[in-house]
Amino acid sequence: MMLTDQQRVDIVRYRIQNAIATLKEVESHRENGFYNTAVNRMYYACFYAACAWLIANKIEVKSHEGVRQKLGLHFVLTGKLSPELGRFYSKLFSKRSTGDYDDFITHDLRTVDDLYPNAKTFVLTIKEQIDGWLAGQEADLVTE
Repeated sequence: MMLTDQQRVDIVRYRIQNAIATLKEVESHRENGFYNTAVNRMYYACFYAACAWLIANKIEVKSHEGVRQKLGLHFVLTGKLSPELGRFYSKLFSKRSTGDYDDFITHDLRTVDDLYPNAKTFVLTIKEQIDGWLAGQEADLVTE
């Protein structure tokens, strides 16, 4: 899909804001004992952030697996995202899938508490990259 520069900026801004908002949902689910939902929301917060970064870089993906693969190829292998955070995203992808689709899988408080700091770091690391990208894009749009 061909996006105008303004459309790309708008979508990237929306996705990163959605990532931050989704991350904030985790605490409520944690406090209420909805641990599978908390893991799901952590995954989606990271997914929205990753999608925003890919869109900002004009990298198209069509699936969750595609996001995971392109994130590794374009950001982990190039040193823009640490290998640890790349591995974390893959781990979270797996945890979310098992919690959502497998029978008799129930995540617990410990799992949520183990995953949350890295989910927050993942989203904020990408947000920092996107904030810089947005500042440059908005400056370019003003001068056009």
